[in-house]
Amino acid sequence: MAGWAWILSGAVILTVVGLIPNNFVPLMTSFALDDSLDVKPGAWDMSITTLTSGSLIPPDLLAKMPPEQRAKFEQSMQARSGKPMTHTSKGCVTQEDLDQDRMLKEQQEDGELQCTTQVVSRSSRKLVIERTCPAPRASTSQMAMETKTPETIVGSIDLTRAGSGKVHVDIKGRWLGASCAEIKDRD
Repeated sequence: MAGWAWILSGAVILTVVGLIPNNFVPLMTSFALDDSLDVKPGAWDMSITTLTSGSLIPPDLLAKMPPEQRAKFEQSMQARSGKPMTHTSKGCVTQEDLDQDRMLKEQQEDGELQCTTQVVSRSSRKLVIERTCPAPRASTSQMAMETKTPETIVGSIDLTRAGSGKVHVDIKGRWLGASCAEIKDRD
C-alpha cells in the first residue's frame, strides 16, 4: 500500500495486528475534493500509538472460536487493554498520491461493510471524517488529521465497537526528505 493509505491504514493495522479490519480507517465515497492536505511529498516517519479497551471482536465471532484460541485471544486483549502500543515506520508519499487524493480514495477498496462516511470538515490544513458501520461489525469512528506545517502531521482516530470495544489512536508524522530511495515497501 502506498502513500497516505500506508500511513493511515497500513501503519494502524500493523499496530493492532489482526484485531481491527481494514475498515478501521474511514473510507471515503468517490467525489471530487478540492483541498488536499498541505504536506510535502517524500519520505515520512510515522509514529502510531494505539490504546484499546474492551472487546474488539463481536461476541458471536468469539463464540465461534475454538476454546483454546478464544482463551489466548482474551488473554492477549486483557494484557493490551489500557496500555498504549506504539509502532513507528517509514513510508513514501508521492506528488501523485497528493494530487489524486489517495489518502482517501485508496480506502474505497474495503466495501464489504457498507459503512456510511461523512466529511465533517476539510481544508488544506485539517480533515475530519466520521464513519458508521452496520452489524455484524457495527462501529462508529472519527478521524481528524491536521498538518501543523507541510513537514509535520498529527491526527487521531477514535473507534467504538458495538458492545464495549474502544480504540484510540494518536498519529504523529514528520517529513524526512524529498527522496524515498531508502523506503523499502513502496508499491
